[in-house]
Amino acid sequence: MEMQPLTDRSPDKVRLDEQPSSSADEQQGRRWSSAHQEHRQAIAVDNWVPINARRNAKWWYSAFHNVTAMVGAGVLALPYSMSELGWGAGVAVLLLSWVITLYTLWQMVEMHEMVPGRRFDRYHELGQHAFGDRVGLWIVVPQQLVVEVGLNIVYMVTAGQSLQKFHDLVCSNCKHINVIYFIMIFASAQFLLSQLPNFHSISSVSLVAAVMSLSYSTIAWVASATKGKEAHVDYHLRGTTPADKVFDFFGALGSVAFAYAGHNVVLEIQATIPSTPEKPSKKPMWKGVVVAYIIIAACYFPAAIIGYWAFGNSVDGNILITLKKPTWLIAIANMMVVVHLIGGYQVYAMPVFDIIETVLVKKFWFRPSFRLRLIARTVYVAFTMFIAVTFPFFNELLSFFGGFAFAPTTYFLPCIMWLTIYKPKRFGLSWFTNWTCIVIGVLLMLLAPIGGLRQIILKIRMYSVYQDYPQGSGYGSNVSAVVVN
Repeated sequence: MEMQPLTDRSPDKVRLDEQPSSSADEQQGRRWSSAHQEHRQAIAVDNWVPINARRNAKWWYSAFHNVTAMVGAGVLALPYSMSELGWGAGVAVLLLSWVITLYTLWQMVEMHEMVPGRRFDRYHELGQHAFGDRVGLWIVVPQQLVVEVGLNIVYMVTAGQSLQKFHDLVCSNCKHINVIYFIMIFASAQFLLSQLPNFHSISSVSLVAAVMSLSYSTIAWVASATKGKEAHVDYHLRGTTPADKVFDFFGALGSVAFAYAGHNVVLEIQATIPSTPEKPSKKPMWKGVVVAYIIIAACYFPAAIIGYWAFGNSVDGNILITLKKPTWLIAIANMMVVVHLIGGYQVYAMPVFDIIETVLVKKFWFRPSFRLRLIARTVYVAFTMFIAVTFPFFNELLSFFGGFAFAPTTYFLPCIMWLTIYKPKRFGLSWFTNWTCIVIGVLLMLLAPIGGLRQIILKIRMYSVYQDYPQGSGYGSNVSAVVVN
């Protein structure tokens, strides 16, 4: 939200004795009154939309919001991605992605308030500053929406499959239930939580989600290490033909990119932190980001490396599925996944709610109200639920969305903005670093969706809409739950 300087004739600066008092100045008085009313209405609207509502967050809010945003469905698929990449390429891609995304996240934190007196509270506002109002809007908003809506859909699928797995573990003799019903159960919680008005109101939900993500990630690698290396473990690439190996490699790149998706909400998170010239918001924000990335490394690297070490290329698309025992522990871990995804869904949905409600109020002149919020958010949750129950593919969605939209918004779009705004010296360290990230990000964007799209096409051939989606490696699947017959 841009902070406009107060001029001598601004409504907030005009004193009572300066207001028009003669009949000759009645027209000027009406203009003053109208400007004052519009000014107050604009403030009221800005205070109503989710992102600008409150600015009293602390640095630890940044930490657990970022953990909730990043550590999610992707971490459970990292051992499978390692089986498609191999030891050398797998570790290199994980490490390089961690370093690049930390760097680009630092850039976004720095650019949040690079203009004195102005804060870029939304990703598209920064894009508009870098590329122009119209071009910046069309560059950023479509990609950001694909990321956030795509994540909400994937979280619906993952939560439904984890609930199904929990049910099958704790009640092995019960009748099998179609995964789409579990997706609907998860959606019912989102219908309720989506009415929370802003980021501040979901802080408790996000904190619990962050704790859950650290917990089930730890369970995944500790249980794998305890179980030990399987007999005759095979570390060859999963694909059996050269074409399979190439496409699997591309798909794995997208899955890794999916694991670092927090950039799409970082400015919105920073917008909740107070800022003054003496104490800019970037200091507590960056402190929270560093803590978050340490936690992320503690989740990602052990889960990926130890999971692959223990099971090799026989690992499932969700490491919790490969770990069938102890049953009670795996059941708890699956429920932790569900609890985390409840908060993760809200973190990514809040910027979407902000865009929807801003457009409805400022473009279509709807009156800000509880009814408007109830209808708009309920329709959105219903839409993501509909897509999730129609296409319950997990890792294939990770690969496709990871390359198609996560790579631009996470790996290279911040670098392009940095070069456009700051114009660092050509062939200098900053210039070279940013162009390296851009090249890597573009290659990721071009290659990763190919593998994910191929896998989706193969699965659609064997899938009937609204029928239970067969899970497990026996089906040629790398998705996140197994059917217990």
